[in-house]
Amino acid sequence: MDASALYALRDPLGIPAAPIIFLVLGVLTWALHIAAVHILLGASGLTLTGALNKNPHWRRLADAMIGTAKIALSVAIVLGVAPLLFVQVVYDPFWYTSNVLSAWWVIGFIVFLIIGSLALFIFYGLNHSMKSTAKTRCPGSLIAAIAFFLLVGFIMHVLSLQMLSPEKWMQWYAPNGIVDASGRTLHDYNFWRFGFFISLSVPVIGLWLIAYRRYLMGRDTEDAGYLAFIQSLSMKLIPVGGVISLALMAGWMFTLPANVAGFATGIWPASTAAILLLAVALPFALGKKLDQGFWGFVPFAFGAVALIVVAVMREMLRWTTLFGVHGYNALDYKLHMDWYSTLMFFLTFGVIGGGVLAYLLTVSWKAGQTKGMYTASPLVNRMGTIGISLLGIWILQYFVIGLWVAYGS
Repeated sequence: MDASALYALRDPLGIPAAPIIFLVLGVLTWALHIAAVHILLGASGLTLTGALNKNPHWRRLADAMIGTAKIALSVAIVLGVAPLLFVQVVYDPFWYTSNVLSAWWVIGFIVFLIIGSLALFIFYGLNHSMKSTAKTRCPGSLIAAIAFFLLVGFIMHVLSLQMLSPEKWMQWYAPNGIVDASGRTLHDYNFWRFGFFISLSVPVIGLWLIAYRRYLMGRDTEDAGYLAFIQSLSMKLIPVGGVISLALMAGWMFTLPANVAGFATGIWPASTAAILLLAVALPFALGKKLDQGFWGFVPFAFGAVALIVVAVMREMLRWTTLFGVHGYNALDYKLHMDWYSTLMFFLTFGVIGGGVLAYLLTVSWKAGQTKGMYTASPLVNRMGTIGISLLGIWILQYFVIGLWVAYGS
């Protein structure tokens, strides 16, 4: 497709901040989102395995992981909004066209996500004490939840691929010259690519288990057998999942379209493979240090960094396709600077989000490390008060500024 046609599809009002800001934030927020997705899928898989097992350690792990999956689902949904908004801002000609071509599935995405979430919560409600009973009720609800989560992931995968092929849009919209405006077709997919992103949930949940084990070690009365079970399981999941992921990534690179095939031998796939290998090797390199201090949390933190590199590679492939092949430069988008919205985003994300998150993490940490009932210290209580106050101030300014803009002038 002619680049001028793509530029004509842009929002004529432009964007409120420098395009590079949206590109960088898109990469970072997508990495956070996909980390939550990996924990959701990994924890759901472990829950299902444990729910169908009679081993008491597996039962206890399943009981813990269903709670993890429940929280990860909420985090994944919330964090998934940000990268979606950022890609709509700077890649709107591509993203909206892809959505129109498969509109039925875009609407279905919300329905399928709701069904999957309900199925997960149904299982959680029916099996909230698996560690104390050998019976699992309605495991089919969890199987359905996982299936629907994979389906919504596949829909996003297809939409992301379709936006990269503007030269095929007319063929998809009007095959053989006959217009198909139903939006019922998923036009493009690559199972190697989809499999790579999904398979990363295996090593990621393995790294998560290492951190989970270190968290439990802070309790004086913790079951040593259960800790050994978690360590053994995590050390199996990480290398096996890592090998599978790298094999699928190689398949993805080998099946890239001919116009971007050279990307496969570039610096970004090599860097991604290297840091994924380091993430897999790190827990084995640390050895006994995993039981000391904060070393047990280092592998998961490094894994988060590795996911950022994965996100960068994904974005660089998109840039190579849209700019290198089709001549679309996202960095020359028309700019109408809006300082208020830009500053408000960073203040909300950094100050309010950071403050509230610090309080929640502190309470979670101290409650888990306390025997019996946990009572917050004056400092922790002050953190909570500050967090609530910041939220109140944010809500107040939202309405004040809104009313002033609407009626003040």
